[in-house]
Amino acid sequence: MKPDDIFLVMGAAWADAAFGERLRAVRKSYGLKPVLLIYDLIPLTCPEWFPPQVVSTFSAWLENVIPQCSDIMVISHATKKDVQDFLVQRSLRLNQAPWVVPMGGGFGDMSVATSGPEAPGLPPAKSYVLFVSTLEARKNHILMFQVWARLLREKAYRDVPTLVFAGRPASMVEDLMQQMENTDYLDGKVRLIREPSDEELRCLYKNCLFTVFPSLYEGWGLPVTESLLFGRPCVASNVTSIPEAGGDFARYFDPYDFETVYDTICRTIEDREGLKAWEDQIRKNFRPTPWSDTAKAILQSCEVAHQSSQPTLRRAG
Repeated sequence: MKPDDIFLVMGAAWADAAFGERLRAVRKSYGLKPVLLIYDLIPLTCPEWFPPQVVSTFSAWLENVIPQCSDIMVISHATKKDVQDFLVQRSLRLNQAPWVVPMGGGFGDMSVATSGPEAPGLPPAKSYVLFVSTLEARKNHILMFQVWARLLREKAYRDVPTLVFAGRPASMVEDLMQQMENTDYLDGKVRLIREPSDEELRCLYKNCLFTVFPSLYEGWGLPVTESLLFGRPCVASNVTSIPEAGGDFARYFDPYDFETVYDTICRTIEDREGLKAWEDQIRKNFRPTPWSDTAKAILQSCEVAHQSSQPTLRRAG
């Protein structure tokens, strides 16, 4: 270690209440420059989706850690705005704006994404709509459950594709889980695939009609980008960072307007020719950001922090 070397913080260190003090000691004792990557500030912007202890722990961690950092990186322009708002509220000012790091996409061995063997036990190709996400309140699975319940009231059972939830049930979804069990998963038209493997996830993306992502708040929206990587259309929320993840290739709805959401889903299911044209547009024109670009941007931010002699933060005014 040498003075002015970079100490890069990219993980979820906020559970360590003493982390800010550790960074202060690192700066003082070794002359290192901490650089922090922030994914989102959702426990602060939307505390209603978290236990109170998580909110208070995260807030205290952020206030103690940010002043120790030589540079700050974020994963979207939406998160950048949240960070800047947070600093204004606390009368702090950055010497330079947070770096927005372009987010890559893809997972596992993408070379077998379209040519690998089918994973057993998954629904038949083109028979389902896919929602990839941990099941938690802000991801808004309940909205899609309600949309599918109405579809089944208004359309023939055979004309309604299965809704596949691919993810692990987590926090504040007890009501959703109970409703699914009480309705026998809408008579089989909703299916939960818990913690799918990479192989299963590749097959689910590859063979779905399209994907949905109705989340109410995101730092990025990786399932939207993954959907496009597999050439699959995505219908998603128009809030926070999600349009950054989908760009012009996804289609969007207001997640707080049920009628608009329902109409958008109905049209997408029924217009198979339009869905095929949408797929063709994605496959022809979508250019994913490689993870190597993400790595280069992080290294560039570290180089700038290494050369800077000023602290990141000062009191406003």
